[in-house]
Amino acid sequence: MKSVRQFILLVAILTVASCRPSETKYATYEDYPAYPGGDLGLTYTPQASTFRLWSPVATSVTLHLYEKGEVGEPITSEPLERNEEGVWAVTIDRDLKGSFYTFQVEVEGKKLEETPGIYAKAVGVNGRRAAVVDMTQTNPEGWENDQRPSLASVSDAIIYEMHVRDFTIHPSSGSKYPGKYLGLSEAGTRSPSGQATGIAHLKELGITHVHLLPVFDYRSVDETKLDSPQFNWGYDPQNYNVPEGSYSTDPADPSARIREFKQMVQSLHQAGIRVIMDVVYNHTGLTEGSNFNLEVPGYYYRHTAEGKWSDAAACGNETASERAMMRKYIIESCEHWVKEYHIDGFRFDLMGIHDIETLNQLTDRLLKVEPSLIFYGEGWTAGASPLPDSLRALKANTARLKHFAAFSDDLRDGLKGSVFDEHATAFVNGGSGAEQSIRFGIVAATEHPQVDYSKVNYSKAPWAREPWQCINYVSCHDNHTLADKLKISGQGKFSGDQLLQMDKLANGIVLTSQGISFLHAGEEMMRTKKGVENSFNKPDSINAIDWSWKDKYADVYAHYRLLIGLRKAHPAFRMSSAEQIRANLKFVDSPSGVVAYSLDGKAAGDSWNNILVVANGTGETVNMTLPGGPWRVGYDGSLPGTQKKERQVSGKLMVGPKALVVLHTTD
Repeated sequence: MKSVRQFILLVAILTVASCRPSETKYATYEDYPAYPGGDLGLTYTPQASTFRLWSPVATSVTLHLYEKGEVGEPITSEPLERNEEGVWAVTIDRDLKGSFYTFQVEVEGKKLEETPGIYAKAVGVNGRRAAVVDMTQTNPEGWENDQRPSLASVSDAIIYEMHVRDFTIHPSSGSKYPGKYLGLSEAGTRSPSGQATGIAHLKELGITHVHLLPVFDYRSVDETKLDSPQFNWGYDPQNYNVPEGSYSTDPADPSARIREFKQMVQSLHQAGIRVIMDVVYNHTGLTEGSNFNLEVPGYYYRHTAEGKWSDAAACGNETASERAMMRKYIIESCEHWVKEYHIDGFRFDLMGIHDIETLNQLTDRLLKVEPSLIFYGEGWTAGASPLPDSLRALKANTARLKHFAAFSDDLRDGLKGSVFDEHATAFVNGGSGAEQSIRFGIVAATEHPQVDYSKVNYSKAPWAREPWQCINYVSCHDNHTLADKLKISGQGKFSGDQLLQMDKLANGIVLTSQGISFLHAGEEMMRTKKGVENSFNKPDSINAIDWSWKDKYADVYAHYRLLIGLRKAHPAFRMSSAEQIRANLKFVDSPSGVVAYSLDGKAAGDSWNNILVVANGTGETVNMTLPGGPWRVGYDGSLPGTQKKERQVSGKLMVGPKALVVLHTTD
């Protein structure tokens, strides 16, 4: 009898063991099965919720359901069943709306920490638990009628980069919701002196797009302690598909951040302004403990030959965009923001870490959803990567990207000196030898016979296939503001008036160059961060936009408005092809420290038949001989910004120090 009982027990043990998923081993990450479905994460209906998670190496996956978003024990825990391609799933046949949940993966006998799952689209406070939300109930009134402002060509974009908190947190903004999404939804806000602020300021300035520094859920701000001083740019991603909670009025309410984000987009669209998201798929805020590693350890990241975390992002890790499920994640995440939030474009942080094929597949898919989307990024890395340069979306490989643009550090540093040397100078602030770098920027990094590439500061060959692949700028959130850089580089030599002229000249060149124009929020009113070079976690006293600057530097602001208006009114400054530029833009001989060129406006479809642009980077007045004529002055950077009256000139033109002048004929 004893032997019979032992036999029955052995059979039972073997039967149970055979029902458990066996531990699966793979030789390489590339051998992991890919899942083609578009339903990972939560699929919700009032009748049932299905939860799916991809983890081919898991031996078990458990779903924990919670009543609250941060504290408390699970009200129930349910095992998921393994299906095809390494996907685990469970369906709960009741309405779970208002609940919170996490997944817990077991690998090699070890239960990992709980995770909301990388596909979470709603979370509780601080993003540690995902939330069951009916997304159709998060739409603000009129959302179904939201319309993207018209955009005839990507080259027409004039981008304004801002941080949500910076823009309205200062008391002078007049906002009822300082530092919040809703602060960017308010119409008609004013400073104490009556100046337009917020959206009203953006409309008045005339930009076409706002570029929002990271607004996905990031780690570095404690959403339960918003009464305490906290600040971060947000380049430490936690939940990629969820809006950041600290910019909402109630981070504990999963629907609030979603609804208020949509209200912000809706309000900007109604003001005629498109919205670009700054996305950071190249690294995660945590490494070992990231949501990616808590699902499939190691898979989503690149590793060194020694098996360590590769770190081209200089943030502890770099993601492996070339792997099937990371590529799928990036594409589906961006698609979610376009479809659910009506986002109009993406700026990719450290784009040079990503592989070219992923970015081309991304644009192929998303442009079918919305053909007018804009894509651009930083064509460099912050460190070495194991992925070969030939496969990565580096600036030098921009021409191989179908629909992506890259930032031109060539023009940026050609205008004001290297961002890595605060005392370095260039075209506008007393340097020499930058003329070819300026020409390179003016033709938007495309091929042009009158650019001597051997004398360009960084790129010794054109890298843009077409002008819309080049983002021209002089400053952004990184490094010193333009005003601070100009002041520091002068080491006390520049007067206040000279600094104002340099500022106007720098962005005068940006706004009259081919390609896409990009401005850093506040530089239209001499924004300062009090000399702080890296303000990513500095307080509002450093980062906030003080709207009194708009009064103090009214002339600078007036010039920016004039230049933006000039660019928008005249297509000759934003030609759509490199061939057009080569045919219609000709550089003319000019003294050292001066760059001048003509545009065949008529051929470019402009109301001005002929255009002449002269940029004087010297500290002296320059006397230029004018071909033909008579000419009319359409813009003069040496005159007060409120003086719009055109004047006629012939034969000679006096161009003031550090000034840009635009002339034209209409006959």
